Amino acid sequence: MRRNIVHKGAGSLTYAIREIVQVGQRFARLGVNVTWENIGDPIQKGEKVQPWIREILHGIMDNDSSWGYCDTAGVCATREFLAGEVNKRGGAQVTPDDIIFFNGIGDAVAKVYGFLRREARVIGPTPAYSTHSSAESAHSGYEHLTYELDPHNGWLPDIEDLRMKVKYNDAITAILLINPDNPTGAVYPREVLEEIVAVARDNDLFVIADEIYTHIVYNGNHTLHLSEVIGDTCGLVMRGISKEYPWPGSRCGWIEVLNRRCDQVFDTYVQSLLASKRLEVCSTTAPQMSIPLVMGDARYPDHLKTRARVFEQRAKEACSFFKDIPGIHVNCPNGAFYLTVLFEDGVLNNRQSLKITNTQIRHMVEDQVKGVANDARFVYYLLGGKGVCVVPLSGFYCKRDGFRTTLLECDDEKRRWTYQTIADAIREYLR
Repeated sequence: MRRNIVHKGAGSLTYAIREIVQVGQRFARLGVNVTWENIGDPIQKGEKVQPWIREILHGIMDNDSSWGYCDTAGVCATREFLAGEVNKRGGAQVTPDDIIFFNGIGDAVAKVYGFLRREARVIGPTPAYSTHSSAESAHSGYEHLTYELDPHNGWLPDIEDLRMKVKYNDAITAILLINPDNPTGAVYPREVLEEIVAVARDNDLFVIADEIYTHIVYNGNHTLHLSEVIGDTCGLVMRGISKEYPWPGSRCGWIEVLNRRCDQVFDTYVQSLLASKRLEVCSTTAPQMSIPLVMGDARYPDHLKTRARVFEQRAKEACSFFKDIPGIHVNCPNGAFYLTVLFEDGVLNNRQSLKITNTQIRHMVEDQVKGVANDARFVYYLLGGKGVCVVPLSGFYCKRDGFRTTLLECDDEKRRWTYQTIADAIREYLR
């Protein structure tokens, strides 16, 4: 081309959770029966949406207005409902104008980072969820900025690490937190959220909170929203229905803007997000219309509690398969539906392997692992040798070795077989 048309950050647009599927599909074509543990899709793993939720959705499709455009910011009645839900909690108060809908959280992430000034950086946790880290890196044209989550403290944020990085990098404009966390399953207690908010307040930053798993908490933990602890600091909260109903194919998410009127620059930035949605007209109408009817239904709290109990049981079950394996470290998740297995420092190297009897697949794996991180090497051998597809921790912008699997499989026998297969593969790999 006469001019270079490639955005400087284009190379940062990586998503290991989906990219490993391409490798898995190549193995599948050669006869490997792949068990997909790479992505958080409850429907794909067999969960059925409750009949009463389905009935509500059927009724919405019979409503002619569900087939048309809605207001750019979202369906007015839904934004009024959500604003009311925020205000019931106490803490920061919002109006319906502070709710903006997007086509899923991925769309919201792209807009939130994409409409920041390029010099304005967002620091996020490591391990980092790929959608956030890639979007931030692509927006800035530099490596994503991170603060540490400590695996030896339940994967909670290292607040001192965060504080020092914010102090000595004045390009940092916002702090990202994911609560409950993906990929670790950590749930942040009030004091941790308050400390993060304090760092933001003391340095005149705003906070971005990804709360997509906010109602999937267990092991005695409780949902705590950013709005309850943020005080008068500016913030953006990301929510959605994909994990709660669950309805990932709806691509329906929204942001709750907190304290926008406390800072004119922040308010102008939020207005730019809404202006960007006007260029698209609006986000999907029908899923938005379902929110007051489903979340406002008297059966919804029990629906959430039932699902949380299911994932609590599965989290404990999964940990039982890994807890006694030398060379790894596992924290039982307290929220979301993932399990992160951490390899201890120094136990992985670039010479380890699993036995693969199929010569063609073995050669493919050997080609795939050239030059990759040590945890990715294990993941590719697990995929080619055992047919289980997980995601390496290095794919979450992390320097620690490990991998993430899910708690989603609804077939009890298949789920236990999967964890046992992974556990046996770890033992074989580390021999």
